[in-house]
Amino acid sequence: MSADLPDEFETIARLFRPLAEGDPAARGLLDDAAVLPGRGGHDLVLSKDALVEGVHFLHGDPIDLVARKLLRVNLSDLAAKGAEPFGYLLVTAWPNGTSFASKERFAAGLAEDQRAFGVRLLGGDTVSTPGPLTFSVTALGWVPHGRAPARSGARPGDVVVVSGSIGDGWLGLRAARGELHGLEAARLEALARHYRLPEPRLPLLKLVREAATASLDVSDGLIADLGHIAAASGVAIDVELDRVPVSRAARAWLDNRTDPVVSRLDLATGGDDYEIACTVRHDQLDLVLKGAERAGVPMHAIGRVTAGQGVRVTFEGDPVPVDRTGWKHG
Repeated sequence: MSADLPDEFETIARLFRPLAEGDPAARGLLDDAAVLPGRGGHDLVLSKDALVEGVHFLHGDPIDLVARKLLRVNLSDLAAKGAEPFGYLLVTAWPNGTSFASKERFAAGLAEDQRAFGVRLLGGDTVSTPGPLTFSVTALGWVPHGRAPARSGARPGDVVVVSGSIGDGWLGLRAARGELHGLEAARLEALARHYRLPEPRLPLLKLVREAATASLDVSDGLIADLGHIAAASGVAIDVELDRVPVSRAARAWLDNRTDPVVSRLDLATGGDDYEIACTVRHDQLDLVLKGAERAGVPMHAIGRVTAGQGVRVTFEGDPVPVDRTGWKHG
């Protein structure tokens, strides 16, 4: 084997064993499994997401940013369950002939965000593939026993709230593809970076587990994801489209659109936002909004849970027909 093309085990030893940071649960990445000790009074939360080149990231995207996005979208799921992340399992499927230098950059990206978010690699697998570059992470986190909100806990009378802003993921994908026009270069760059490097809302996890009756992260599109809560909870959700928060860049984009309702619906169904959408009891709303402000990630009330089924959308009080709610998985 050429020194420039290390085998699977040397790659693990050189690039990924350091990411375990000596955690005994990882067993030096020499075993087929991680072994985690129990933690009294807590539930173990596990979440798994995959990224596929050409589907979840663009061909030619910097591989270190792909690694960071991979970790972040999984941490976003833990944040939506109120779980404190501590580690992850990794699967890498490298196209035949991928250079070791590319793998090094990938590992460097993981290392950067491990430091930022306080997690470490505990195990996984690495394989070769003739197909597209594919990665998968299983993220692990602790939550106090019984405190991880499910999608099924929403009840009529609850208020729907969402963090941050909605639509920048969809606009960011268009910006990264060079398909977005009429905005300043700095805004285009910020949108593309948002698509490539979403921000998991970990500062909200304590608030989520204390107040959310149902919760998830917005990956498929706000309307589609609220539909998941509605279906799991056996309720209807009414969304006021004009109250859905948007960023300054998105507002500048909206200013150039001829139909503000259709354009706002595009933002609310585009996906890749990785914000937290949840339902809270009405008497908890003020606590949640003030707590989110203190955490540095504002949340906004955008609708209500009612009896019925599905998601109903209005704009300034008028019903809005919704033909496409968001991303559909095959």
